[in-house]
Amino acid sequence: MVRILAVADEVAPRVDDIGVRTMRPDLVLAAGDLPWDYLEFLASCLDVPVVFVPGNHDPQIEGRSPWGGPALEGTRPHGATNADGRVVEAAGLRIAGLGGSVRYNRGPHQYTQREYGRRARRLSRRARRTGGIDILLTHAPPRGLGDEDDGPHVGVEAMHDLIADLTPRWHVHGHIHPHGFPRADRHVGSTTITNVVPWRLLEV
Repeated sequence: MVRILAVADEVAPRVDDIGVRTMRPDLVLAAGDLPWDYLEFLASCLDVPVVFVPGNHDPQIEGRSPWGGPALEGTRPHGATNADGRVVEAAGLRIAGLGGSVRYNRGPHQYTQREYGRRARRLSRRARRTGGIDILLTHAPPRGLGDEDDGPHVGVEAMHDLIADLTPRWHVHGHIHPHGFPRADRHVGSTTITNVVPWRLLEV
C-alpha cells in the first residue's frame, strides 16, 4: 500500500511543516497551480518523491528541451519530477502526466482540444510501450466529468480516450476549485477520478 499526499491549486494551511509530517506519505503528487517553493518545501520536508504536472497559471518551466521534452536537470521546482507528457516511476507506482488546461488565453501551459488530442495519443503510446500505468496525473479533468462550463474550466475531451486506453486505477486532477463544497469522486470502468484541490490523502 502506497500512501499518497495529493495537492493542487491552493496552499492548504494544514499542509505545513508539522501537519504534513504527521500524514507520513510515501509519495507526493502535485496537480498544478502551486508555487514552486511550496513543492520544494514538500520535497525537503518529507524526503519522499514529489511528482508534478504544471497548471494553467504556472510559469514556463525553464530549461525545457528544444524538442518539447521534459525539463532539463537543475530547473525549478528543485527536488520534484515533472511528469508532463511522460511516464515516471515513483514509490513503486507508474505515473503518466498531462499538464495545463484548455486554451482560453496566451498562458504557457494551455492547449486547444486538438493539441490535447495529439499530446494524449503520444502519452498513451509511451505508457503502453513501457508497461502501462497505475495513476494518471493531470491538471484539468476530463470533459463532462467534474469540469465546468466557463471557458477556463472546460475539461479535456482527449482524456476519455486516454483513460480507456490506459485504464489507470486513479486519475488525479486539480483545476476545479471546490469553494467549500467537496467534489465527489467519479468512476469510469475501473478508474476512480478524483479532484484533489486543495489536498487529499490516498492509499493505492
